[in-house]
Amino acid sequence: MTGNDLNIAPTFILGDAVPDPEPSPELQRRLAIRRSAPAQALATPGPDRDQLTDILRLGARSPDHGKMTPWRFVVLGPQSRADIAEKLAAYATASDMPAKAVAVLAKLTAAPVSILVVSTAREGAKPVWEQELSAGAVCMNLEHAASAHGFATSWITDWYSYDAEAAALFGVRTGEKVAGFIHIGTSPDPLLERERPDLTALTEWRD
Repeated sequence: MTGNDLNIAPTFILGDAVPDPEPSPELQRRLAIRRSAPAQALATPGPDRDQLTDILRLGARSPDHGKMTPWRFVVLGPQSRADIAEKLAAYATASDMPAKAVAVLAKLTAAPVSILVVSTAREGAKPVWEQELSAGAVCMNLEHAASAHGFATSWITDWYSYDAEAAALFGVRTGEKVAGFIHIGTSPDPLLERERPDLTALTEWRD
């Protein structure tokens, strides 16, 4: 087991004994205060290359039935997103709701960095649905990992995720799907709590 420094989570190699989890009030606190930030409001600073590498590594430690790795990452900096957004604007103006389609592009370009999680689920020994769930778990773990580095995040898709020609601008291939864009940066304003689910209406207890 190795670690780069005190701020980077330890890494393991095949065959290492992974420590049993210990009670962590800090992790509980982070989960309790988790809140998505408005993507269009995310600003600098964002994670540097080393922090991004660590965020990706932690995100990849997600449930993956059959070790199929049914997802991949595309890390998008400001320039690449600005270039793609310019091309997407042409698609947006031809849509049924052009003003709204153009407006949401601000969510794509604002953050210092974005991680596109591409679902690469394929027919095989494990159900496609489980592979797609794995990609969703990766998205959530990326958010937690970015939070652990002190950043705010927003997980979005928007219309261009579901338009094959538009998604192809990001390198999404035939048969793949966009699981989400994880936008990472710093929120300039405090994030306000929103309404949360009523667990009593959603939970069934059985002995």
